[in-house]
Amino acid sequence: MARMDVAERVASNRADLTPVDRRIADVLLGRPDAVAFGTVASVAADASTSTASVVRFAVKLGYAGFTALQRDVRDGVSRDLRPATERIRRHAPSDVLEVSRAVEAANVDATLAAVPRPALERAADLLADVGRSLVTLGGDAAAGVVAQVTTELRMIRPDVHPAGSGPVEVGRRLAHLQPGDVLLAVDLPRYDRTVLDGARLAREAGAAVVAVTDRPMSPLADGAEAAFSVHAEGVGPFDSYVGALALLNLLVAATAQRLQDSATGRLDRIEAAWAGLGALDAAADQR
Repeated sequence: MARMDVAERVASNRADLTPVDRRIADVLLGRPDAVAFGTVASVAADASTSTASVVRFAVKLGYAGFTALQRDVRDGVSRDLRPATERIRRHAPSDVLEVSRAVEAANVDATLAAVPRPALERAADLLADVGRSLVTLGGDAAAGVVAQVTTELRMIRPDVHPAGSGPVEVGRRLAHLQPGDVLLAVDLPRYDRTVLDGARLAREAGAAVVAVTDRPMSPLADGAEAAFSVHAEGVGPFDSYVGALALLNLLVAATAQRLQDSATGRLDRIEAAWAGLGALDAAADQR
């Protein structure tokens, strides 16, 4: 029989997990680095439980103890830093639906649970300051979520610009940054060199950087005014950007709160323009 990975073991034992087990599973799936490089005591503290409960959980998953579980988690962390061409060759879970459900839920929960409130307040203040030009920049894999957050920010405030892709286009946009402007940068390992260099150029120009990346010590977070860590465990060969999208949705919501009066007027005008163009099928809402 093919060997199950850690996430699959959690999914296959889902029905037997106690509330305490589920807290440990949340740490395991949402913050595998905390298990891979922590201790049984630190994992217990993260899950608000006892060391004995962590050991019992490992045994319930079929391991001899915490050390054996930790070894598997370390192997998984190492695999997940490998390119997609290597990841796709690893053993696929037998129930990809249940494993994906558990992993993606943990990605969102762990990402939002790790948001530092002071960083959220600072980021929202920066993004909502319409006196500052706002530029968005993301790596190739983050292009979809960055395009979405750019569209939404443009709908609630003026002067929002995508940096584009590639060093020539990005350089052209960043060349116009002024001191006090804002760069919202999104990227995960393996980092896109253009994003890292773009964040550096923005800081050198005196702009404030809001970074959405994988960990506090990420090179993208270096020197950022506000930085957020995304949990991006992927079931398949690619990192998941579900947690990143949830985090960016939070930033848009916090920005909209600060701009409620002006954002309401902008959205009203956009809706009126759409209606005037017959752009959307309103009848579809009644079907």
